[in-house]
Amino acid sequence: MQAPHAKGPPSRNDVPADTLRGRDMLCFGHDFTGDPLSKTHLMRILARENRILWINSIGYRAPTASKSDLSRAINKLRMATEPVREVERNIFVLNPLAIPVYGLDWVRIVNRQLLRFQVLRAMRRLGFIKPINWVFTPSAGVVAGALGEDMVVYYCVDEFTAFTDLPPQMVQLEDELCRRADLVIVSAQRLYDNKILKNPRTVMVRHGVDFAHFQKALAPATEVPAEIAHLPRPILGYFGLMAADWIDIDLLVKVAKHFSSGSLVLLGKVTTDLSRLTALPNVHLLGRKPFATLPSYSKGFDVALNPFPISEVTLNANPLKVREYLAAGLPVVSTRIPEVEVLGQCRIADNPEAFIREIEAALAAPGPQAARSESMRQESWEGRVEEVRRHVAAFKANPS
Repeated sequence: MQAPHAKGPPSRNDVPADTLRGRDMLCFGHDFTGDPLSKTHLMRILARENRILWINSIGYRAPTASKSDLSRAINKLRMATEPVREVERNIFVLNPLAIPVYGLDWVRIVNRQLLRFQVLRAMRRLGFIKPINWVFTPSAGVVAGALGEDMVVYYCVDEFTAFTDLPPQMVQLEDELCRRADLVIVSAQRLYDNKILKNPRTVMVRHGVDFAHFQKALAPATEVPAEIAHLPRPILGYFGLMAADWIDIDLLVKVAKHFSSGSLVLLGKVTTDLSRLTALPNVHLLGRKPFATLPSYSKGFDVALNPFPISEVTLNANPLKVREYLAAGLPVVSTRIPEVEVLGQCRIADNPEAFIREIEAALAAPGPQAARSESMRQESWEGRVEEVRRHVAAFKANPS
């Protein structure tokens, strides 16, 4: 979806039939085994008609001496010894080796050469020629444009420069990547307003949703998982990353205490201290769940929550989980995030008291309902790929 004050993409009939078809592509993203994010959904659709070399995460911050960071570093070293393999049809995964330090010029030079060597070697083995490079992480800026690409697309879904743990050097890398990319695609209006100041070839494509998958929450055959099926109601649910930038712990503590006779269910990876939450008897931290099971858990929720703290990070975000909640037919209560407001279907709150009131109001029509789910039918990832296709065709027609 193009921002209203930017030149729009060509119509569907004006797009050459071979645009983003029969191509070799690179994707610098998170680890492919991680939770399916926007890049995962987009690349899986593109892989139906193209070949993708997915380069697993090269990180954006130096590791600490913590047990988790050391374990991750050891795992990265082990994985780097594995050959490139086809994990899904037309998707090949490379586990690169890089030095996760960005404050030294010589390290940046070494990383550029090391990554370039590894990616070019994988490309040769796969027979890749003049690929389109989809860059989803600014750390890949050290090598983007040096791989014989036909085109570099910076696909920006977060304001990385606002992350609390981002090294200052990464801000410079992100800025350079944004300015020299052939095309910048963003997922939120606020990101668009910022990035177009750096690159006039910036367009907006909002997130989609795997509608058919999450609609399963309404299917009679879908069973609610046993670990939540008999919890006291109401069940207030959340799934997604639980990190300092992405979850308002103070807010959730107040919610859990107010609905003390009900249950607060949290699903996902945890990278921040949740001890104040988990100390409450009605809070159930159930860990990361496979994507395939999320409709089942959604079926057991009465209300879905998007408890983002308000910051530059979240104000620039387009939370994928909200579309997924809605596709599952759930009522949604969120803090005031612009891209959630754009949907026009969620209850929005500006403070904890209002958040609690909106949950109480949502409980008047709890759980999955068909009408809410149907509202997401036209928000498919396939439709978003068609938008991307039109923007790429527009750039190819006028690359200057």
